[in-house]
Amino acid sequence: MTRSELIEQLASRHPELTQRDIEMSVRLILDQISCVLEKKERVEIRGFGTFGILHRLPRNGRNPKTGLIVEVPAKDVPHFKAGIATRSRVQKLFLLQMKKPSVSPDESRGLNKERP
Repeated sequence: MTRSELIEQLASRHPELTQRDIEMSVRLILDQISCVLEKKERVEIRGFGTFGILHRLPRNGRNPKTGLIVEVPAKDVPHFKAGIATRSRVQKLFLLQMKKPSVSPDESRGLNKERP
């Protein structure tokens, strides 16, 4: 989902709010998360997840085109860890998709075919 898709979805769910107010709210929330991460602090949204910064140590990498060894410097990267509620919703959806009727292993091997 893109930022504009999020804004559209929020506008359709909350017709009492103007498009401009929704755009400003989304922009302010995302900008605030970015500002906190710039300070190398963490943002916790209960029931959703935690944004933080991970420090990656310097390492040797390989240029896939030439095969040459390249030194990759240390860097800080943003990281998101889903909360328990978010993980359980995703897992629940995954399990529901797994329960959909599909071809059984016997059918895929042709063992359940009726013979004339």
